[in-house]
Amino acid sequence: MAQVSVTIAGRQYRMACDEGQEEHLMRLGRDVDARISQLRGAFGEIGDQRLTVMAAVTIADELHEARMRIRALESDIESQRDARASALARLEASEEIVARTIDEAAERLERLARDIAPPAARVVGMG
Repeated sequence: MAQVSVTIAGRQYRMACDEGQEEHLMRLGRDVDARISQLRGAFGEIGDQRLTVMAAVTIADELHEARMRIRALESDIESQRDARASALARLEASEEIVARTIDEAAERLERLARDIAPPAARVVGMG
């Protein structure tokens, strides 16, 4: 297990993480530190604990909003999949109707060709 040192609100924290995740954990620490700095700039020195809680609530709110957007997008994707499946079913049904119509037209043309053919051609063609 790897370990990294993360600085948040001027304090260093030693944290463990999976191998290869060190840079990711350090980026997360920098993000939390930046949020606390933004809050400190907006609200002044109101206490580290309070700033940390406000940063955590802000991050939790963003996470909640992201999850809501993800659910909405997943719902949209599912609706689009359903619409696509419905459109494909309609297309297949249309193709079957067109194929049947072509077959029926071909049969009519063959009957017409037999009906208007001279009698001699009918006898020769039957043999």
